[in-house]
Amino acid sequence: MAKHSVVVYGASGYTGMLIMDWLIDQNIPFTAVARNAKRTKEMMEQRVVRLESAEYELIEAEHNVEALTKAFTGAKVVLNTVGPFVNFGLVGVEAALRAGCHHLDPAGEQTYIRRVRDEFGEQFRQAGLLVSPSNAYMYSYAEIAAELALETPGIDALETATLARGMRGAGAGVSIGSSATIFESYRHDAYYLWEKKMMAHAPDASFTVVDPAFQQPVFCLPWGGTSLPVHFEHDPRVRSCISSVGFYDGNVMQTVHALGKKWDAEYKHLPREQQDAVLKQIVDSTTPTMPPRERTTMHRTVDFAIGRGQLSAVRATVYGVTPYIATGAILVAETIKLLDGDTAKVGFASGSKAFGHRYLLGFLEQRGLARASVQQL
Repeated sequence: MAKHSVVVYGASGYTGMLIMDWLIDQNIPFTAVARNAKRTKEMMEQRVVRLESAEYELIEAEHNVEALTKAFTGAKVVLNTVGPFVNFGLVGVEAALRAGCHHLDPAGEQTYIRRVRDEFGEQFRQAGLLVSPSNAYMYSYAEIAAELALETPGIDALETATLARGMRGAGAGVSIGSSATIFESYRHDAYYLWEKKMMAHAPDASFTVVDPAFQQPVFCLPWGGTSLPVHFEHDPRVRSCISSVGFYDGNVMQTVHALGKKWDAEYKHLPREQQDAVLKQIVDSTTPTMPPRERTTMHRTVDFAIGRGQLSAVRATVYGVTPYIATGAILVAETIKLLDGDTAKVGFASGSKAFGHRYLLGFLEQRGLARASVQQL
């Protein structure tokens, strides 16, 4: 049973420890839940900033609904970082529901997000609880930009791009969990929203994105489709939404794209056990160790949304730094609202819809993590 109102599940992971940094910064007590308490304690002592001043406890629990329900009971908010979420996420969602907790996570896998919405959204709504996936830099910044664009009357079509710097070579600067999620996406179709319908991207789809912030075009991928088309699928304001992701200072995207083609050609039709072995080998070779903490001098981002109406157009841009650190900030900003009982929605909702994109942007701006601009075109 949790002693504190906030649970961090996946406390030994890269993102989990950054979330704890921000909880400590905001003086919020927390319960850390992990499968191996001894190992997690050692890693927390090495990497969590100001841990000596934190009010927290550490609970060991197996990854199953019964064990996690027991660990989460007594809390109000579960921050779940255990992925790939398409494989492991629903266990944490169900446990949070049974324990009577709100559930937030940084997942971006469309298959998982749609299952959360379809299988648990109504149950969370009836319980007066929020279940909100994809609260991470990779999706929240682009969604904030999209919401800023939608403030212009008449906008009903969105194209978004997430462009990040600081990853030189496949896996460098990317957490182990993120790498596993990236390559797990080969097993799932990616969708975009087109005229109120979800449409599948071609398996080899790619984009060449031209942005005034960069001298050269950026090679981008659908990145599993991202969460935005799902979050806007039933939004009456939006007819179409296409999203892309690119790293603009290395060959990461070209490597991921080439591996995706190789997957379709050689591995797609193998038994799942053999696919698992292939994916493990890819992750181990690209991300052998946990990356170091990000630096603002290196890890910089540009996310933008171009909104179109019949005779109107707008571009909203969010500039940022340190994506993983920002992810921790986003989740803690939302936690503060939930602890205060201040959310615009319960049931299934994105962070921007549940808490307001202006609130999230303001929290990030005040901490030097983001800056936004809007230009009518």
